[in-house]
Amino acid sequence: MGKEVKTNAMRILDRHKVAYEILNYECDEFIDGLHTAELTGAPVEQTYKTLVMQGKSKAYYVFVVQIAEEVDLKAAARAAGEKSVEMIHVKDITKITGYVRGGCSPLGMKKQFPTILDKSMEQFDKIYISGGRIGTSMALSPADLAAVTGAAYADITAK
Repeated sequence: MGKEVKTNAMRILDRHKVAYEILNYECDEFIDGLHTAELTGAPVEQTYKTLVMQGKSKAYYVFVVQIAEEVDLKAAARAAGEKSVEMIHVKDITKITGYVRGGCSPLGMKKQFPTILDKSMEQFDKIYISGGRIGTSMALSPADLAAVTGAAYADITAK
């Protein structure tokens, strides 16, 4: 097999000497996180999706929540110090992040936006996030993800 082609997310982890595991799966186009977990065998409750939102101030924020959960917009806005936040349009994902829908990682975006990790992540030794392209997930410690992204933890999922 050929050499693994690194994504920006992987290069950043390598630069910070963070251990991670790569999980590749067959996929040509966007599939949701639940199907990704199914394909990789990753536990659903430990698999997280990356959502990019814009605050009332026009600043962008990255929220990382469990794949089966929804973001509580009021809680997310509070965590970001904004009056309100809303999801960016799908058509703007690549322009803003450098990633495509379904391959958006909280690591390695065009800019490092303020990042908020759902508090549920703290209970796990290992979590699964996008590896930075469709067909690639990565497993790493939530503490390492928080350290590399400068993220804060907050309770941001809808109850």
